[in-house]
Amino acid sequence: MLLKGVTLRGLEVFEALAKTGSVAQAAEITGLSQPAVSQQLRNLEKALGGDLVDHGRRPMVLTPAGRNFLVRAELVLSELRLAQSELTVMDLTHLSTLTIGLIDDFDNDLTPRLATILADSLTQCRLKMVTASSLEICRAMDARELNIAVAASTGELRDGVTEYPMIQDPFILVAPRGFFKDPQNEPDLLNELPFLRYEREQLISRQIEAHLHRYKLDYEERFEIGSHLALMAMVARRIGWAITTPLGYMRAARFHEQLDVFPLPSGSCARTISMFAASDWADRVPRDVSTTVRRLVQTQMVDPAVSRLPWLAGEFRVIET
Repeated sequence: MLLKGVTLRGLEVFEALAKTGSVAQAAEITGLSQPAVSQQLRNLEKALGGDLVDHGRRPMVLTPAGRNFLVRAELVLSELRLAQSELTVMDLTHLSTLTIGLIDDFDNDLTPRLATILADSLTQCRLKMVTASSLEICRAMDARELNIAVAASTGELRDGVTEYPMIQDPFILVAPRGFFKDPQNEPDLLNELPFLRYEREQLISRQIEAHLHRYKLDYEERFEIGSHLALMAMVARRIGWAITTPLGYMRAARFHEQLDVFPLPSGSCARTISMFAASDWADRVPRDVSTTVRRLVQTQMVDPAVSRLPWLAGEFRVIET
């Protein structure tokens, strides 16, 4: 039995405070008022019989007891969120076929989990799942080769296709470990190493180039790489620096110890990851699938990314309907 005063909401508030060190940011993440966040923390500490954070410091830091408790709390919340996501696509047994396309940014964690959830739910259904780049997925949607797709939005209206925005994925600067202290105050260092570009035909490359053009930034064109992991490997080997997104960064976990990550020094910019569905499909089916995808993204991508890079809180986020 849980101690009286240990609530799910209290655990969520504590997790948000641990990530941000700020009552204001925790309130933004949880959707509570700042007084409510403070009260939830007091209730949790009272129930556990000790301080979880050092209340005399700003930003707040965890006490040793708080650090130990956070490990357990995150495990509990992760399992609850995953269980919740696996229960959301349970009313699709009426479908006979489903063809779905997924952006390749999801390959590491989300796509395998979504495949198993759909396979369990669509017991009488013929399921086809395609992984490709955003532009390839959008072309397949336009050609009516897919029923549902998840890809980066181009911002264009598509005939016969309904768009459901799901994820705000901000652009970030990725550099070799220790090369920058703060790119915001060291802009000249950006010319000391080559800028590693995504291959120009990729949608992410076009969006990054549009941002650079908007701020009148011009870097030497030496490298144009089609493979995301190859791009991150080159940064890790100190060949250059790159612009990517948290979804891309989290795919490159094997290189994290060789990378530093910063907000863009030239102004914030983000892409939107959306679900697209043929307009003649019943609205409930894409909404059910998008709910599951949102929850998987939250538990498998957003939460780990914000835990590693707390300044992403509120920037890298699931867009709720």
